[in-house]
Amino acid sequence: MLRAVVIDDNQEIRKKNCTLIKANCPNIMITGQADSVESGIKIIKQLSPDIVFLDIEMPDGTGFDLLQQLNPITFKVIFITGYEDFAIKAFRFSAIDYLLKPLDSNELREAVKKAEESLSKEIFDMKLSNLFANLERPKNLQKLVLKTADKIYSVNIQDIVNCESDKNYTTFYFINEPKLVVSTNLKEYETLLSPYNFFRTHKSHLINLSYFDYYIKSEGGNTIVMKNKTAIPLSVRKKEEFMVLLDSL
Repeated sequence: MLRAVVIDDNQEIRKKNCTLIKANCPNIMITGQADSVESGIKIIKQLSPDIVFLDIEMPDGTGFDLLQQLNPITFKVIFITGYEDFAIKAFRFSAIDYLLKPLDSNELREAVKKAEESLSKEIFDMKLSNLFANLERPKNLQKLVLKTADKIYSVNIQDIVNCESDKNYTTFYFINEPKLVVSTNLKEYETLLSPYNFFRTHKSHLINLSYFDYYIKSEGGNTIVMKNKTAIPLSVRKKEEFMVLLDSL
């Protein structure tokens, strides 16, 4: 049986969340509740829970503030938040799971299962550090967590030159580092990286426009050459959009 603490400033939402957790997660026992950063820190220190269901926005600060005041973090965290674009992006870049209000039973069960099976404390600490960096740094200094078959990396997105897909795998190429292969499809990274000067040139290729060098037009097909001399195909249907982007570079 895992001991849990639920932290949310809204009493009604906290009550509903506790009811859902009890109904869907029989291996979890809720041992305490809190409604603020201050009371949350106090009850975590008092009860030493295995899992904390943590709201983001509270009257005296955020769930991130709470975590930064606890050292070391000896428990698993399941973030619960209302929709807020910047925080959601930070979670996704950092490969940290979160739940949106109102809670969905299936998503709740899946989040608890992941928390139970999650990797070592050192890896969670790295992800959390990455999350704090993403929340604090300017847009062009975002960090992205990438999980390969045997390791987890935190990379600066401005160091990514291009990404290439092969079915459900994506290979990342960097300006000064070895390539990394992750078991996530390219579409997910296109969604994450497009706001940061990345462009999908082809169904299998995503490039960082900051490393664009020159463009070759030929009968055999259009090609983009990157500053590291990598040749990337440009599909016919993407050509017009790419030409418009070139004018803005």
